[in-house]
Amino acid sequence: MSLKLLKSGVIVSSMTLLSRVLGLIRDMVVANLMGAGAAADVFFFANKIPNFLRRLFAEGAFAQAFVPVLSEVQRQDDEQQLKLFIARVAGTLGTFVLIVTLLGVIGSPVLAALFGTGWFLAYVADEPAGAKFELASLMLKITFPYLFFITLTGLSGAILNTLNRFAVAAFTPVLLNVCIISAAIWLSPQLDEPAIGLAWGVFFGGIVQLLFQWPFLRRTGLLVRPRWGWRDEKVSKVRRLMIPALFGVSVSQINLMLDTLIASFLVTGSISWLYYSDRLLEFPLGLFGIAIATVILPTLSRNHASADGHQFRANMDWAMRMVCILGIPASAGLIVLAEPLLTVLFVRGEFAAEDARMASYSLMAYGAGLLSFMLVKVFAPGFFSRQDTKTPVRYGIWAMAANMLFNIILAIPFGYVGLAMATALSASLNAFLLYQKLHRLQVYQVDADSLWFIARIIGATAAMVGVLFYLMPEHTQWAGWTVTEQVLQLSWLIGAGAGCLVLTALIVGIRPKDLNRQPLSG
Repeated sequence: MSLKLLKSGVIVSSMTLLSRVLGLIRDMVVANLMGAGAAADVFFFANKIPNFLRRLFAEGAFAQAFVPVLSEVQRQDDEQQLKLFIARVAGTLGTFVLIVTLLGVIGSPVLAALFGTGWFLAYVADEPAGAKFELASLMLKITFPYLFFITLTGLSGAILNTLNRFAVAAFTPVLLNVCIISAAIWLSPQLDEPAIGLAWGVFFGGIVQLLFQWPFLRRTGLLVRPRWGWRDEKVSKVRRLMIPALFGVSVSQINLMLDTLIASFLVTGSISWLYYSDRLLEFPLGLFGIAIATVILPTLSRNHASADGHQFRANMDWAMRMVCILGIPASAGLIVLAEPLLTVLFVRGEFAAEDARMASYSLMAYGAGLLSFMLVKVFAPGFFSRQDTKTPVRYGIWAMAANMLFNIILAIPFGYVGLAMATALSASLNAFLLYQKLHRLQVYQVDADSLWFIARIIGATAAMVGVLFYLMPEHTQWAGWTVTEQVLQLSWLIGAGAGCLVLTALIVGIRPKDLNRQPLSG
């Protein structure tokens, strides 16, 4: 593995770690302020819709389509053409997203009714739960403009990432967390409905993130005036790649939105319990899976552009091994330590111990699919870097259809936990289908050495789980401890588990060279 690629991965992971830590602090502040009640359900709902579209326009489908074409233009070594391409993409994308944003603000009641059908029906029937629909409609008007700002931020970040300047884009989400925390501390207490203050925190967070990246983009000489370029050949190529990727790369987000729709019919707190458990899932997913996928896409795009199939496979293998060595233990850790983690992080103020227990069930279900979520992040760039967005779309449709079926089957007996189980199962199906296609195309396949490597990771993880179960205090003991005692006990469990994992990994023969079987290029 090249030092350049490793350095990029470490930079993104470090910045992502800072962002995720602040994200947890943000969620702790929000949990203390609102708990898992009706207002919390509505805030998470109003924040989820623009964030869903952000994954499509800013980080997901757009980046997967834009980066390979940008790498292609960059290889031509023509600065004027590069600037013109960026200007036309910025103008076209910006105009389109501005229209979507305006429609979202105007049509917020329609969106609230569409994705919060249970609340809308309660509103029509003049039931108490109908107040959630009214509040959701108002809050969406405030949070939806975040989509426009974060899309332009995502464009800027994609350009910087292609130039191997990963730190700026990876650090940027920290600023959103700072804005929401600030709003929760200083603005929300001044309002009759604290959740509205959090919505304004999201709004200003989008503006701050965009303004933060501009000076760095200016230094590269690529901060250009946007121009309309719908018919430009290269912009059309991005558009053709992006349209199917809009669906394929964001299947998990669509699944989460379907979960929200169904959860609006369930007991109050269901959306919040799913949110808090999903937030803990996002910590290792962002720290490891998304970070690795971020640095691997430009590299795979360059490998494909230079027709270097050997390096392409080597880089895919590195990414897969990194995901497994980090994701398998993280998945097991989330499942075993679900309730202690939620208790230590969130049980204070309006968030009760019962909320932690309820959220722990959905976290266990999500945790079972963590490795699959991470593998999708690695396997999908194997197609996007080759400018093939149709294959992930096809499998994404199958996975989403499976998720809907799983929702129907599992939500009735298991409620909101069934929704999390369905999401994890559909992610596993998606990962399997993507890998199977890569194998069939002879683009990448896991060989015997990699399978033996994974088996040893599973063995080391099993030893870690055994140690955690042996050391785990009784459920009733946590409630009787002070916060300091809870933190110390959780730290001891995490430290003991990690120590056992590393020691067992060394005993079964896992070494750093196992991640560097072939020379990789950055």
